[in-house]
Amino acid sequence: MDLYIYYRVAAAHTQQLHGKLKAVQAVLQGRFGIAGGLKRRPGEQDGLQTWMEVYERIAPGQEDEFGRALERALKDACIAALIEGERHVERFEDVATCA
Repeated sequence: MDLYIYYRVAAAHTQQLHGKLKAVQAVLQGRFGIAGGLKRRPGEQDGLQTWMEVYERIAPGQEDEFGRALERALKDACIAALIEGERHVERFEDVATCA
């Protein structure tokens, strides 16, 4: 399972958000062995940037525990205060190829 989480952030908050997210991702990597990625859509619209966190290859049976740990870490880091609106979570799984 892979998680793609996107949201908008004011340009004024990007540096602080980046530091906090990298710390959250370091904790999650230490606990679950999942290296989080961070992406940003090029440019801004109305002073806002679109950011995306990526967490790939979450093991079967680990999705719920990882999700709870992620939400707790984000809450502890006060991430919600730095973003505009909601975090949108998309879950994707690999498609088995035909042999």
